[in-house]
Amino acid sequence: MITCYVRYELDPSKIADFENYAKLWIPLVEKFGGVHHGYFLPHESANDLAVTLFSFPSMADYETYRIDSMKDDDCKAAYELAEKSNCIRRYDRQFLRPVLRP
Repeated sequence: MITCYVRYELDPSKIADFENYAKLWIPLVEKFGGVHHGYFLPHESANDLAVTLFSFPSMADYETYRIDSMKDDDCKAAYELAEKSNCIRRYDRQFLRPVLRP
């Protein structure tokens, strides 16, 4: 299993826009075979920080998701929401291997 961790730098005045974007992506990741662990928005932290984690069975499955999602109309609409609102300033993606309960 591979888990994708994404750290976002947001426009603090557009957190609501980002939350709408996040709500769109949770079922989309699942539609393509992933497990979404949620988005985490600013609370008692920097007001421009958000993170998300989602997993796929393998890096190959993640790469298939990336390719297929670029052709999906619902995914395109989610990307357009973020672009039009300009809620995301930048993001960094990391791939992690989880250690789970034996």
